[in-house]
Order: sequence, then structure tokens, then C-alpha cells
Amino acid sequence: MKLSEIQRIAVVGGGTMGNGVAQVCAANGFEVILIEVDQARADRALAAISTSLDRLVKKDPKLNKTEIVERISTNVHLEGAQPAQVVIEAVTEQLPVKLDIFRRLDGICPPNTILASNTSSLPITQLAAATKRPDKVIGMHFMNPVPIVKLTELIRGLATSDETYTVIKELSEKLGKVPVEVNDYPGFIANRILMPMINEAIYAHVEGVGTVEAIDNVMKLGMGHPMGPLTLADLIGLDVCLAILEVMHEQLGDPKYRPCPLLRKMVHAGYLGRKSGRGFYKYD
Repeated sequence: MKLSEIQRIAVVGGGTMGNGVAQVCAANGFEVILIEVDQARADRALAAISTSLDRLVKKDPKLNKTEIVERISTNVHLEGAQPAQVVIEAVTEQLPVKLDIFRRLDGICPPNTILASNTSSLPITQLAAATKRPDKVIGMHFMNPVPIVKLTELIRGLATSDETYTVIKELSEKLGKVPVEVNDYPGFIANRILMPMINEAIYAHVEGVGTVEAIDNVMKLGMGHPMGPLTLADLIGLDVCLAILEVMHEQLGDPKYRPCPLLRKMVHAGYLGRKSGRGFYKYD
């Protein structure tokens, strides 16, 4: 497959990451099929895209919101992905869920369709093994917020072909991203480095080293980070942070990846960060 052959992209999952991926694909001229489990969730995803585009239009009045939105259709059945040349999975970071989706997509999509996962930590090789097209399975890890952050991690599974990698690299560049090639290893590069920092920041707070604000200010003002680690954790979602740390702790077997008990407690309480209105900070 060549980049010029890609006209439709299916995005499975319309949450924080999925709706951002759908928006970026549509904004760069692709027809997008956004797949959710029900119409209510699909409508929420479209509303989130509309709000995001409103913010971007204020910065760039030349952006045509109407055209972008018209390129996005929704579907509540996985079979809706069938016409797409590339499918990007962006559902919850749970391996059994993703494995089931990849198995089903393999039976739905034509043999030449590329199946990509936006997973932030789970093994691409294992997802690929659930299909009969492991050479056409790849990790395509976008960063949050997708319309703003330039990076994509491209993760090769053991069987990912050079052709698949090249097409997805070119697609990433067409979407305005800077692709970085990464080996299939728990946490990849971004989260292998980021999540231990966030986890240590939570431990520092638990141990009384500093307040949430103090810890964030040290990293912003002293280390030049655009936002502190606890603010970033709230943006990512504390449930997502916990899931990634659990994957790395389980697969690498190193106690340094053990999630801080406070993180687990906050997730159990429903304090998930921005998306729930409360995490390390409170949000309106």
C-alpha cells in the first residue's frame, strides 16, 4: 500500500485520544469513520471535536470547521471499519479488550488494510499475533492533546513489515506529526521515562516532601517542563497512568514501576483527573 491509496481512516474509540485522532485525520483531508459502542458516546466524541475546533479556529480563522466535521461519520458497529484502508484503535488500555478488537477487525477488514494501535504501553507483537496479518499491524502512539502535540511513537511489532512502517510514517507526517521509531518494549520510550517521573512525584507528595503545587512548580520553573507532573497526570487521566504503570510493573518485573498506593486509591475513588472533574486538582 502507498500513502496515496489511503482515503478513509477508521478510528475505533472516541474518547480523549480517539476523538483527537479523528479530528487530526479529518483536518488533513481524510474521510474518517469514528466507531463507538453506542450513538450517545459517538455524539459526545463529535461534541468534543467541535469544541476543540472552536478553540483552534480562534487561533487560525482560516481553518474550515464545517469541512473538517463533514469528513467525519460515526458508526456503532465495528463492521463500519470495513471500507477503511487504515484502522487506528484507540480504546481503553486493557489488553483483553484490544486483543478482541484486533481479532474482529482481522475478520472484517480486507487483507491489505493496516491495523494500528494507539496503545501507550501494551505489546504490539501480541496484538499482531491475534490476527492473520501481523506484518500489517503497528503501534501508532499519539500524544495528548492529539491536535497540539507533534510527536507520534511508531512501534514495530516483531513481524511489522518495512512497507507498513513506511506507509504509517508517511501518514504521520501527512498529519503534521513527527514520527519516532520505537522498539516493542513495555512503555515504549515516552511512558518508560514519563510514568516513573509521575509516580515518583506522587510518592513525594505522599511522603510530605511537598504539596501538589510545590512539586509541579519545581518541575516547571526549575526543569523547564511546560507543566508539572501532577498536572500532566490529571491531563492524561489517572486511570491511564495506573494502567501503564501496571503493565510495566508486570512485564518488566522491576519494583521501581510499582504504582504508588495513592494513585490506585484515587482511581478507585473515581478521581481520574480532568475528565472526571477531580484529580490532584479540581476542575470546573
